Amino acid sequence: MRTTTYLRKALFLSAIFCLLIQQSVAFGGIARPVPAQDEMDSGRYMAVAGKRPVYPDYEPQIRDLVSRMTLEEKVGQMTQLQIGMVTSGQDSDIQIDQEKLEKAVVKYGVGSILNVNGHALSVDRWHGIIAAIQKAAQKTRLKIPVIYGIDSIHGANYIRNATLFPQEIGMAATWNPELVQKGAEVAAAETRAAGIPWSFSPVLDVGRQPLWPRFWETFGEDPYLASVMGVAFVRGMEGDDVSSGTKVATSLKHYVGYSFPLNGRDRTPAWIPENYMREYFLPPFHAAVSAGARTIMVNSADVNGVPGHVNKHLLTEVLRDEYGFDGFVVSDWEDIKKLVTFWKTAKDEKEATRQSVMAGIDMSMVPGDYSFSDLLVELVKEGHVPMWRIDEAVTRILRVKFQLGLFEDPGPDASLKSNFGRSEYAGIALESARESIVLAKNDKGALPLAKNKKVLVTGPTADSLISLNNGWTWVWQGSEESLYRQEMNTVREAVEAKIGKANVTFVPGTEITRIKEMPSNVSPTMIDKEVDIPAAVAAAKKSDVVVLCLGEGSYTETPGNITDLTLPEPQLKLAEAIIATGKPVVAVVIEGRPRVISRIADRIPGILISMNPGDHGGDAIADVLFGDYNPNGKLPYTYPRTPNSLLTYDHKLFEVEDTPFGNSAFAPQFEFGHGLSYTSFEYSGLTLSRDTISRSYGLDVSVNVKNTGKMAGKETVILYVRDVVASLSPAGKRVKRFAKVELQPGESKTVKFSLEPDDLSFFGVDNKPRIEPGEFVVLVGGLEKSFVLK
Repeated sequence: MRTTTYLRKALFLSAIFCLLIQQSVAFGGIARPVPAQDEMDSGRYMAVAGKRPVYPDYEPQIRDLVSRMTLEEKVGQMTQLQIGMVTSGQDSDIQIDQEKLEKAVVKYGVGSILNVNGHALSVDRWHGIIAAIQKAAQKTRLKIPVIYGIDSIHGANYIRNATLFPQEIGMAATWNPELVQKGAEVAAAETRAAGIPWSFSPVLDVGRQPLWPRFWETFGEDPYLASVMGVAFVRGMEGDDVSSGTKVATSLKHYVGYSFPLNGRDRTPAWIPENYMREYFLPPFHAAVSAGARTIMVNSADVNGVPGHVNKHLLTEVLRDEYGFDGFVVSDWEDIKKLVTFWKTAKDEKEATRQSVMAGIDMSMVPGDYSFSDLLVELVKEGHVPMWRIDEAVTRILRVKFQLGLFEDPGPDASLKSNFGRSEYAGIALESARESIVLAKNDKGALPLAKNKKVLVTGPTADSLISLNNGWTWVWQGSEESLYRQEMNTVREAVEAKIGKANVTFVPGTEITRIKEMPSNVSPTMIDKEVDIPAAVAAAKKSDVVVLCLGEGSYTETPGNITDLTLPEPQLKLAEAIIATGKPVVAVVIEGRPRVISRIADRIPGILISMNPGDHGGDAIADVLFGDYNPNGKLPYTYPRTPNSLLTYDHKLFEVEDTPFGNSAFAPQFEFGHGLSYTSFEYSGLTLSRDTISRSYGLDVSVNVKNTGKMAGKETVILYVRDVVASLSPAGKRVKRFAKVELQPGESKTVKFSLEPDDLSFFGVDNKPRIEPGEFVVLVGGLEKSFVLK
């Protein structure tokens, strides 16, 4: 381990920091003075966690190194290849191919390698691969280390037996940045334990198009919630010293607009006016850059006809000039080539290379050949790409490598293996899964269930670790059941463990299967089919209650494309047949995006929504079903009632004199922020510190929250602001702050928030932030108060 003055100082400060935490209320792992009213809010968290760490000044070393590099060495640093370019074999049989490795790292001086070739590898196997790669790098003239990257999306999911957490959409449902940060800390520690210092996460695309097959990889539809959770993720992964043996560099993706395709399909065009881009899609990236994120990955699609990889305005003018980003930008998989084959902005790959590099791409995820290196060298020699641009890109890449400590210790470090699979990690993952579960409906106390009942567990997601986890789990599509940790419980197994196997009957009713032989341009790759619905019905008649597990299998990217959000017909038929028995039914909907269930929802008294809760999801669901845990998750998106009613919570106010404007009344299945509890909460005493404010000072807001039920519980207090009249038609309301509080039965707390004038701004048609005087309304827990901005 390194013992530089900087690190000794960091360790000393870390010890002081830990002492401060013990003497204060910690929110998101950030210490702050104990507030008088014991309130905790997102604004305070962002004020601390959202600040960029200060790193040592490596610029003199970087300038010296760049000055000694040849053109070919510089271009090599800008090249990223996939692991198959230095190995032979696949899956567990993968091994370093010395000839390939020498060509990539020694001859071409490749700066980065990524990914797995098939499925996840063990820590020991990763150590062998990383050690060989870094040994090869030490044979080069300047001994520049390679930066290895993988997708640690919901834990270190490409390292066998890693701790897996809910996917981002599930973590968003917790409304708990502390858990996001803790989960990211675990993911970082386990990733670095394998010798890998760079993760292609978090996804900061804002999920406002639920058809999109990567919807579940987002933090939901609200840019403020996504910003807070994104900062928490970055802070957890990078910490205050990314060279630490428990930290890794992040890569914010996919910059920007990728998540809002017009037709809902992956890697297809988006139409987003720039003021809306700045209002809804750029804020999470801006916040995470301000928090110190080291790298960014680019949108694979296009926005307004401009592919992300050639969008100089966004990559340079906004990201660099406005936001001050000083890390490096990496392309996504083969996306420079696709400028020729798909987007047609370049006649050949050489022109595509020039366009992307000059727009602001620093590193190309080529990743399967040496075309980028060869063509870029030619472009520089021919004068089509200036040397200053090459030096700029290489400087950024080397800066991150220095900050990661790779020049002092490229790894892998065998001592870091002790950070893998630590006993405390499972508890964090279980708590995250529990808090991610949303109790969407609970008519007449349908939940929790009694433990002395005979229970039928049925449905295609009931006995599936795949559904609990989704894509990016051991393999890209999360589809290989044999790779899952068999000690983890499915919903069926968790219910059996909770109330005894003798009290549980399992009949699947339907199943979700993956089509093995299908052309790559056809989707979806999963189909639902009936298996034994009559058997499920017969079992239901013999049971006291039915736990009906519905939802989705695993998917991501193009294989997850669908054209209809409606829950597949076999599942609806199963549900209707079970409902027809007259037995009490509780639905558990395990999914990555909101599948429409309006055909059955009104006839099911109890509904849990579980958004890919991870390996511990089965146990978490059983805990909630039987009352051992009080649910407190809240939806981070609007749950549609019909396939074409895809309005978000911050829609325009359509009601005009009690008449729906354009026949577009807002009537979702479940609203954004919705989530019930086994106890009840009462809001009162909404108070504003003043009725009138100016642009020079803000506003303090307080509200009382009381647990009026008989069970301890957690409640997320969400503060919305409505701009009553604006020069650009305003949203009905926008999230501006939130806080999660825990209350014992009969206990009350006063939650306080502070709003700043900037919280009242919006981006006008000139693409600049505007703060306009007028009336505003604060809305919290069904209460509202107005104030005026002068």
